[in-house]
Amino acid sequence: MAGSRCSIMAFLALFFTLFSAGSSVAQVPLLMWSSDGLPPLASPAAGHITSKDQLTAYLTSAFGSGPHTVLLFLQDKLSKDDFTVFGGVFGNKQDSAFQNLEAALQSSSSSVTFPALEWSDSSAILSLLQEKLGASPLLVDADTLSHLSINTSASNLLLINLPYCTDLDKSCKEVLHDNDEIIGNVLSIMKDKNILYTAIYTGLKPSRVISETSMSNQPAGRSLLQAVVFDVKPPIMFNVSGNPCIMLWAQNLNISLSGAWIDLAAETPSMTGSLCNGSNSLLVLSYASGYTLSFAMSQRFYPVSARNWFTLDSVQLQANGLTASFIGRRNIYAPAEYSFHCQSVTSFRDILLVPNNTNQNTSLWRLNFVDFQIQGFGLANGTDFSYASDCAGFFTPGIWMGLVTGLLLLLIFVYGLHMIMQLHTMDRFDDPKGPSISVPQSE
Repeated sequence: MAGSRCSIMAFLALFFTLFSAGSSVAQVPLLMWSSDGLPPLASPAAGHITSKDQLTAYLTSAFGSGPHTVLLFLQDKLSKDDFTVFGGVFGNKQDSAFQNLEAALQSSSSSVTFPALEWSDSSAILSLLQEKLGASPLLVDADTLSHLSINTSASNLLLINLPYCTDLDKSCKEVLHDNDEIIGNVLSIMKDKNILYTAIYTGLKPSRVISETSMSNQPAGRSLLQAVVFDVKPPIMFNVSGNPCIMLWAQNLNISLSGAWIDLAAETPSMTGSLCNGSNSLLVLSYASGYTLSFAMSQRFYPVSARNWFTLDSVQLQANGLTASFIGRRNIYAPAEYSFHCQSVTSFRDILLVPNNTNQNTSLWRLNFVDFQIQGFGLANGTDFSYASDCAGFFTPGIWMGLVTGLLLLLIFVYGLHMIMQLHTMDRFDDPKGPSISVPQSE
């Protein structure tokens, strides 16, 4: 039974993944199953988004004649990612948040799935069902449903509202698991009442709205891989005779004078004045706004490690006729064939760039480089950095506190054990029944 449930959830996850091709249209999934039977649904093409008209046509064929009892499980938010993330497909089956839903899909006489249903407004699905059934929705819960008398000679639309992850005290998986328990309880009540029903599980709106690349302008046909272009700026690269020599990338190159921050990473610099050779590299970035950043690096052989290491010796900033200089002091280093990476390189907090006090203008400037990576030697090609040596230390403050506390407790334990081992018993005792011990005294 558990294997069948897992295979159903794996099928749903694979189904949703295959039909999650790029689109900028907001979508919600819709699961539909019945204890009475549903008309067959042809499998849509990959990337197909079911429109409202297509759903209307299917519901017309499903509810075209005779009375029907419909259970609408309407969740505040729902997306296909909820099934792949919280469905327990890749782990233990007990980790799934949709166990009752999986069991219902397996035990139903028929079921259909709309992995990508075009979403326009929150009341669309409810209005559509109300129109097709000719019945007003009745808001119920498990307790109300157990005492409700259902007239099966007329169509019924029973609405069960389900929350999403808005409660800060519960995770999304816990909320979805609670919703799944509600679904299981409602279906059990319908089974006890021996009432044929059609159940629908969908959302008022998508839980994740992700802007994806539209396929409308892509050529039709079969392809194994689709190239997705991300808006990531390329690294700054200085070439010598067509060969890459220096590479630098940063999310932000923030500089500040008297509190006003400027991000130079948004501008395209000129690298006039840059140079590199076997032992020294200088990257000069001149911006149209009048700022110039210079990164001076050097490498040397260290006999202790038997390898070459490079260091960022200094960073120099020139603007408005002023020059500020910051020294790396070997805080920024890596093996010569590696690149150096650090999430934050600043001159004022967790300092890696120390202001050069010999320059009076330096104290007026602040530097803050975010997601900073640089390599001045050993570049193999012009597209990628080499393996990065990160500035994050192995021992964090929390680890040091734990080690010091553990060492202190160990010393106390060893001292106490040593004191206990030094205790000795008397070799002679005074016997009250025998003669007392006398110690002769000499005069």
